[in-house]
Amino acid sequence: MWLYFILTHMAALVLGFFLDLFLGDPRWLYHPVCLIGNLISLLEKGIRRIFPKSSRGELAGGFLEVILVCAFSLTVPAVILYFLYGLSFPAGFVLETFWCYQLLAIRSLKTESMKVCDRLENGTLAEARHAVSMIVGRDTAELTPEGVTRAAVETVAESTSDGIVAPMIYMILGGVPLMFLYKGINTMDSMLGYKNDRYLYYGRAAAKLDDGANFIPARIAGWLMVMAAGFSDLDEKNADRIFRRDRRKHASPNSAHCEAAAAGALHVQLAGNAYYFGKLFEKPTLGDPDREIQPEDIRRMNRLMCATACLCLIFLECCAAMVIFLGLRA
Repeated sequence: MWLYFILTHMAALVLGFFLDLFLGDPRWLYHPVCLIGNLISLLEKGIRRIFPKSSRGELAGGFLEVILVCAFSLTVPAVILYFLYGLSFPAGFVLETFWCYQLLAIRSLKTESMKVCDRLENGTLAEARHAVSMIVGRDTAELTPEGVTRAAVETVAESTSDGIVAPMIYMILGGVPLMFLYKGINTMDSMLGYKNDRYLYYGRAAAKLDDGANFIPARIAGWLMVMAAGFSDLDEKNADRIFRRDRRKHASPNSAHCEAAAAGALHVQLAGNAYYFGKLFEKPTLGDPDREIQPEDIRRMNRLMCATACLCLIFLECCAAMVIFLGLRA
C-alpha cells in the first residue's frame, strides 16, 4: 500500500510540474486557492462577531480560524480523492495531477514578473509600478525604476520557496491533500499574518504556523537556489557566500534564504526598507551592491527560479526512489 501511494505521488508531481511549467495556470477555471481565500475572509467576519475585541479574544478567534481553515484545506480534497480513487484509479490520478498542476506557480510567477520587465523596458514607470503591484504586498506608488525591479526580483526569489519548493515537498510527502493544507496555511499568512493593529493578535497563530510549515522547505529552497546558480550562468560561489552570511537577517525565520542566495548569484543588493500600507518598515539589506540592479535581472532571476524548481523535482524524486528502494530491501 505504501509503495502504491509513493509511486502515485511521484508520478502526479512530475506530470503536474511539467503541465505548470509549459502551460501555466488554467485561467478559465476557478482557482482552488481563491476558494480558500474566500473561506478565510468569511470566517474572519463571523469569528470577529463572536469573540470579544480584546487581545485574548482575538488570539482565540485567530486560533479557531486556523483550525477550521486547516481542517477544510486538508479534509475536502482528501475525501474527494479517496472516493474518486475508489471508483476509478485513472480518474483519481487525473484529478490529483490536475490539482498539483494548479497549485504550483512556476509559469505564472515567470509570466507576471516578466510583465514588470516589459513595462520597465518598453512602457512607462507608472505601468511598471502597476505591474509590480500585482505581485507584491508593499506600496508601489513611489517606487523608482530600480525599486520596481528590486521588488520583482525579491518576489520571484521568495516565491520560489513558498510557491514552488514547499508545495512540491508537501506533495511528495502526502499527496495533493497535504499540498492543499500547506496552501491553506500559506494563504492565511498572506491574508492575516500582518503586524498591524487589525491582525497583531488575530493573525498571530496563522503567522506562527506558516513559519513552522516553511522552516525546512525555505532552507532546502535556499540551498537548491545556490546550486541552481551554477546551472543558470550565474555566480554559484557568491550565491553560497551571501546565502551563508545573510540568510538569517530578516525578522522572519524563512523569507531571507532564497533572497540572500539570489542576491549573491546576481551580485546585487536586495531587501532594505519598504512601505506597507503607508508605514515604513525598516529591513536589513541582503547581498552587496556590486552593481546597480537592472530590468535584465528579472530575466536572470526567472532563469534561476526555473533551475531551482527543476533541481527540486529531481531531488524529491530521488528521495522518494530511495525510500522505495530501502523499503523493498527491508
